[in-house]
Amino acid sequence: MKKFLLTTAIALFIPLAASAQEMTPYTEMPAGVYKLDKTHASLVWKVSHMGLSNYTARFTDFDAGLTFDPKDPTQSKLTVSVNPMSIRTDYPNVEKTDFDKELATGENWLNAGTYPHIEFVSKSIEMTGDKSGQVTGDLTFMGVTKPVTLNVTFNGSYEHKPLSNTPALGFSAEATLKRSEWGLNTYIPMIGDDVHLLIETEFHKEG
Repeated sequence: MKKFLLTTAIALFIPLAASAQEMTPYTEMPAGVYKLDKTHASLVWKVSHMGLSNYTARFTDFDAGLTFDPKDPTQSKLTVSVNPMSIRTDYPNVEKTDFDKELATGENWLNAGTYPHIEFVSKSIEMTGDKSGQVTGDLTFMGVTKPVTLNVTFNGSYEHKPLSNTPALGFSAEATLKRSEWGLNTYIPMIGDDVHLLIETEFHKEG
């Protein structure tokens, strides 16, 4: 019983202690290279299904690097890589139909056997508010490279993140792209052309 009470107390104390620590203004954060904390990141996408629902799926294997300039965030750089084989849906009865594999490898879908990488490289950053900005860069997908703009919200930063004690930055981002511009035309318009991306990230400073 004592062990249970102690464990419960610790579980309650940690989030309270973390929330009590004040965040650091991004202008006071250390400059340098920050790597994605994959345990606190998600890459979700939605696409219209016959106008009835916004079908939702995600990629589970992706990475990102941020070279951060706190004095002038517009000079920061972002690179992202995504493994198209890591697509995950909630399609049932996997033992009968492996829908995730079909989307990843099918020649009419992501065709990951031919195009094993999805990559984004930032080209410009514009601040649109104290905690918002637009990151425009080149998205290479299915052998085609075209510009995409991410609408980014800065969530906060810690010079010493609770528990890990590392410099950390957090962002949310959204974007909408037309898949047909990258040659993915399958079942348009029954399956929507517009793909809405929802991204959550935390970055920890290297070194």
